[in-house]
Amino acid sequence: MSNSAEYTKLLEIGRPPNIKKLFPNSKALIVSGKVIDRAMRIKGAAMTMAANGRSTFVIRGALLAAQRANSAIIIEIARSEGGANAYCPVSLWNMATIVDSICNELHITVPVAIHADHYGIKQESDMIMAKVEIPSIFDAGITSIAVDASHMLDDKNLLANIELNSYVPSWAGLETEVGEIKGEQGLSTVDDASFLIKGLNAHGICADWIALNNGSIHGLEASGQGIQVGLTGEIHKALAPYGTSGAQHGTSGNSSERLRAICRETATTKANVATALQMVSWGLEVNDYGNAILDENGNFKKVQGEGVTEEMWQQMVKYADDKGWKGGDYKKLNLPFENRLSGQAKDIRERMCARVEAFIYTMLVDVFSAGDSADIGKAEILKAGSHDLGPKVERIEDPADWTKEKIIARAAELDTDKGPEGDFDD
Repeated sequence: MSNSAEYTKLLEIGRPPNIKKLFPNSKALIVSGKVIDRAMRIKGAAMTMAANGRSTFVIRGALLAAQRANSAIIIEIARSEGGANAYCPVSLWNMATIVDSICNELHITVPVAIHADHYGIKQESDMIMAKVEIPSIFDAGITSIAVDASHMLDDKNLLANIELNSYVPSWAGLETEVGEIKGEQGLSTVDDASFLIKGLNAHGICADWIALNNGSIHGLEASGQGIQVGLTGEIHKALAPYGTSGAQHGTSGNSSERLRAICRETATTKANVATALQMVSWGLEVNDYGNAILDENGNFKKVQGEGVTEEMWQQMVKYADDKGWKGGDYKKLNLPFENRLSGQAKDIRERMCARVEAFIYTMLVDVFSAGDSADIGKAEILKAGSHDLGPKVERIEDPADWTKEKIIARAAELDTDKGPEGDFDD
């Protein structure tokens, strides 16, 4: 396929301008997030994985799985993980280069989007840096972004999204968020989600995805409460006229059956998976939910002969113990150990990636129904004759009803519970 005339045409017209500039001779089909979303919507009752690339091992495994499943896929990193205060070796500025290199090495030909997840705006003063930093990450090859101002009140969230939109290329995939990811507290509602999407629409902004607080959490899901499928479907149905798909955060920790229900009963096309992939690559025992299984002392269980070597795992545990890290804090091992893990024997490195590949392949094909979505994404690029698929819907709302003053007044009338204060980043 990579040498066919059709694929050459896809590389010519399907890659966004920043990607073509960075990688002029590349054979990797890195595309806008819009392409991935459209492929899933057209296939129907399908979503793909937004694989959180906390390490190069996860990225390699994810790309191999997508190629094997012939599935479009998203590789992402959140600002908290790969931004200025990163705890991962993969960053918002090197992720595209890493993905492009691996795609060329492994002959990956499925459409891949490079997503900046949770680009967090927690207060209005954060806008100053965002206006500098967002263009910089697109310069570095990002093709999709989640502008996440959900930490702020509804009016400030909407106004921040509107103000920052001019810094996001019109061709790029766009995600917005309402309600921080807090589990069963501060759940999103039809009213607050509609307020955000309608307000964006009035300003000519068509978000490809909306992320909700629908019961999910980041990191390790221990409560068993999980994603509320009914609530998600209700909100997505209300947003259908605006062409909004769902982005499901905190997918790790939810059973395969619940995730299949999300595919069937909601408009979700993007499912973020982070913690499970990290644990799988290291060789930890996980259940069907992607949760690492703990022993009687509350410690992670390493599977003999899987993932990293037993000696390396002991080094990682000792490092974490010395730092006082437990549970979800193990994510901080990614940065100090990437080079050590890269220095392992080839067979060890390959088995780390193979374990991720197997996990993701099963999710894509048997749970997310994303198999063969790559062909749909490619067809959409050829149909459009461009890397830019445009908005899914045009303006519906009257801009006169969504001035700054009216946005503030409308927000004051919303009856929403945002849940407790705290740091819910992952």
